[in-house]
Amino acid sequence: MTGSKNPIDGAALLDEVEAFHRRFNVFPTEHAYVAVALWDAHAHLMDAFDGTARLAFLSPEPGSGKSRALEIVETLTPRAATTVNASANALFRLVEADGGTPTLLFDEIDTVFGPKAGGNEEVRGFLNSGYRRGAKSLRCVGDGSNQSTEWFSSFCAVAMAGLGSLPDTILTRSVIIRMRKKAPNEKAEPYRRRVHEKQGHALRDRLADWATTIHDEVAAAWPEMPEGVSDRPADVWEPLLAVADAAGGHWPERARTACVALIKAASQGDEASLGVRLLTDLRDRVFCGADRMPSASILEVLLGLDDAPWADMSEDGQSTKPLTARGLSKLLSQYVRPDNTPIKPRGIRVGTGTPKGYYAEDLSDAWTRYCPPPPEKSATSATSATPQASEGESVAEDPSESRHVSAETDTRQLRIAG
Repeated sequence: MTGSKNPIDGAALLDEVEAFHRRFNVFPTEHAYVAVALWDAHAHLMDAFDGTARLAFLSPEPGSGKSRALEIVETLTPRAATTVNASANALFRLVEADGGTPTLLFDEIDTVFGPKAGGNEEVRGFLNSGYRRGAKSLRCVGDGSNQSTEWFSSFCAVAMAGLGSLPDTILTRSVIIRMRKKAPNEKAEPYRRRVHEKQGHALRDRLADWATTIHDEVAAAWPEMPEGVSDRPADVWEPLLAVADAAGGHWPERARTACVALIKAASQGDEASLGVRLLTDLRDRVFCGADRMPSASILEVLLGLDDAPWADMSEDGQSTKPLTARGLSKLLSQYVRPDNTPIKPRGIRVGTGTPKGYYAEDLSDAWTRYCPPPPEKSATSATSATPQASEGESVAEDPSESRHVSAETDTRQLRIAG
């Protein structure tokens, strides 16, 4: 079947893999079916790639089809091993075991990384390192005092399913499928393992046969990325696009369309870090073109934003309270000014006082590097919607006093444009 007289039609085979998923899985978009079918195939070609994409089925609520999706993936991938909660040592040994690179499937991954799990740094380290060929970790082996060290590989294909989200270091290395409950008009065929597993394994074996015929082509491939896809997203999608190009037919075009759509959905769905959120709010909703701003005025605006977290912060991990000047300074000090020194509050001359505050020039480098592109400015917006501090204005450190201006100074009042 794999000889030159009867070459395997890769595009038709991927169509069958996609159709198999469609029988039992209701994915949120057409792009998800494309990505998952390509991921199944890429798992058969691990020794041809320098890197691998993680596959993450995530949802906010139970009963959204995540485990079933993982179950179908299990039937289609080589040496699949499903685990709910395995130790890092067991995972390292499984990857190193004879018989070839396994495909690891983590169900209920939220029990490992969720808010009630307390974190699992060793498993996180395994997943972080194992996306790249050559990644190894040093582990102790032996009994009692008879211990030695050995290097263990963690490079393998990994698919996960769970509630909520994942650590950023794993999420950014994943193709993310955000599952949801089926609507009344969405139907899926009931999966019966004793009947349908054999059908999945037959497709799996055909994928393995096809993989042997395209191995060298895929190993030498440098797939063209869609415009705007670079850095880590490009690393994630490179093996999937290489598989699509080897299949031919409509798969190269469909793969690149899915790539762009799923990367965009992932970037829109992920919460920015608190620091990036703060920088973005400062640029777009506080400074709004002003060159400096006292801390009190900054806090007044931030605490008044209904759709922001600043009025309900947890600074000590226990109680919640509004963001303070101290918390503001702590968050901003993680970033640097153009001269590579930490962003710190400085004295601002306003009237007869010099309250502490921040200068736009100190924040400019961080704004450029970390924030999304600024929103389009309204042609009718002539003034900022925030308290503005210009030379000669007096702004108190207490937010309740931040709108009072000394009558003895020749200044303009703070402008609050509604």
